Amino acid sequence: MNKFNLEQQFPLIAIIRGVLPNDVIRIAKILIEEGFTMIEVPLNSPDALDSIKRLVDEFLVNNNTQYFVGAGTVTTVQKAKDVIATGANLVVTPNMNPEVIKLSIAAGCATFPGVVTPTEAFGALEAGATGIKLFPVSALGEDGFKALNSVLPKGTLCFPVGGIDPTEESMKPLMDIGAQGFGLGSSLYKPNMSDEEIRSAAKAFVSTFKKLSK
Repeated sequence: MNKFNLEQQFPLIAIIRGVLPNDVIRIAKILIEEGFTMIEVPLNSPDALDSIKRLVDEFLVNNNTQYFVGAGTVTTVQKAKDVIATGANLVVTPNMNPEVIKLSIAAGCATFPGVVTPTEAFGALEAGATGIKLFPVSALGEDGFKALNSVLPKGTLCFPVGGIDPTEESMKPLMDIGAQGFGLGSSLYKPNMSDEEIRSAAKAFVSTFKKLSK
């Protein structure tokens, strides 16, 4: 487990795929104003490391741990090193690479590797992962997630990702099984969305999650 207290975070990871460096601070501020504290820029976004460094400089100055900002789609050790070099404190991957997990955790990053199978999930936890990203959750389905969660160590952070929208119908079944948070992509942010659309989507996700968490 890393040095940061995830219990103090709002457990929705904003995945702002495709964001441009000149827009990233503005978009992040909208999300933060609506309650988000965890922001991920996938590395297949334009000039992603530039965007991540800007987020680090804006929100993690003086070792601030109020927010988690960093990268997604961190598929290799070299990519992990590049992300860590920006000062980011969040590493999210679509795959389960033990070396990426160990390197990221050692650097003090909250680390959520992508898993689908029990073998991947237990391998990720053995490598020290903060939690697991169920990706794509559609590959598991509700029955698959329920079966997986029944054998995971108690308290394992499970964040389904893929196709989540800001409705009770989308989020409640997964939360009932054991999802403690979510990674949110195109339903929250797409590069062609207006600031008002992004704010509206963020507000809806936060509202629904808070309602279901009561």
